[in-house]
Amino acid sequence: MPTQKKIELVEILSQELSKCTVTVATNFTGMSVKEMAELRNHLSQHGIQYRVIKNTLAQRAGEAIGQPAIRDILDGPTGFALGYDDPLTPIKLLVEYLKTKRVSLQINGVLLDGIAFKGAAAHNLANIPSRAQLSSQLVGQLVSPLSRLVTVLNSPLQGLSNSLNGPLIGLIMVLKQQSLQKKG
Repeated sequence: MPTQKKIELVEILSQELSKCTVTVATNFTGMSVKEMAELRNHLSQHGIQYRVIKNTLAQRAGEAIGQPAIRDILDGPTGFALGYDDPLTPIKLLVEYLKTKRVSLQINGVLLDGIAFKGAAAHNLANIPSRAQLSSQLVGQLVSPLSRLVTVLNSPLQGLSNSLNGPLIGLIMVLKQQSLQKKG
């Protein structure tokens, strides 16, 4: 029989999981309390919440919100990094943190849009460009053909202008010389 405290924890976790855009499950075995505090501080500076929850409670919360795939990323003592904005930011931050700090944290898996990514697939998500980078690449690809089109369309007009400017400048020079000769 679940206790009232566990029921409340499942409700709170269900609300958090339904609001977040990504859930990164980590195994924190071997981390000291100081390392855990540093990790939480680092993630919270970027708007990412890090929670340690029992796996059974996490499964119940996932099932309560219609995301049973959460059980696929649970393995051993699990800490969850919950991201609320860009779904790739928590993954990138954790992978970067693991490389720079060399802590014994392991990424078990990622739950993104109801799909569980484990192992190499979870780490590969960190290599995907951010939304801002993808947007700028898209704009660059859209603008490039347009600028080439403008250049191609402008080329005949430029040639015509150059063709007309040569004789006109010569005519203006002749007329100017004639007017100077008449005055002189």
